[in-house]
Amino acid sequence: MKIMAVDLGDARTGLAVCDRTEYLASPVGVIQERDFNAIVTKVVYAAMEFEVKMIVVGYPRNMDGSAGPRAQKCEEFARKLQGLVPIPVELWDERSTTVMAHNYLNETNTRGKKRKKVIDEVAATIILESYLAYRRNQKGETSNGNEGLL
Repeated sequence: MKIMAVDLGDARTGLAVCDRTEYLASPVGVIQERDFNAIVTKVVYAAMEFEVKMIVVGYPRNMDGSAGPRAQKCEEFARKLQGLVPIPVELWDERSTTVMAHNYLNETNTRGKKRKKVIDEVAATIILESYLAYRRNQKGETSNGNEGLL
């Protein structure tokens, strides 16, 4: 099944999509938008365009597991999105994905404007890869605490 991951940001929101076999996650773009409702709408259109069957929204919990203001914004985003699409919307713990994305871009020597342009979609790809790994490893099992948060 094709799944799309969303890394919600204040100015840029990264998107990644996997193939139907759930093996390969690829960055598909960045939504450059600050208006919350406009971001929701653009993600709905992206989900239709890429014909995905599920959306995974990065859920930036604090390191102690609590939900701060950023996580609460992602919860609201996922709820609004779920009200507009006929497919499941899941929240997925994304702690440290931005750090991982920066490390990856350091390894590939991606700097300056190019780095700023791609960091969000790289983070979305890492979120999706993490979610896909979980799905592969948990076939037949139920929740790990990340699912059912809506």
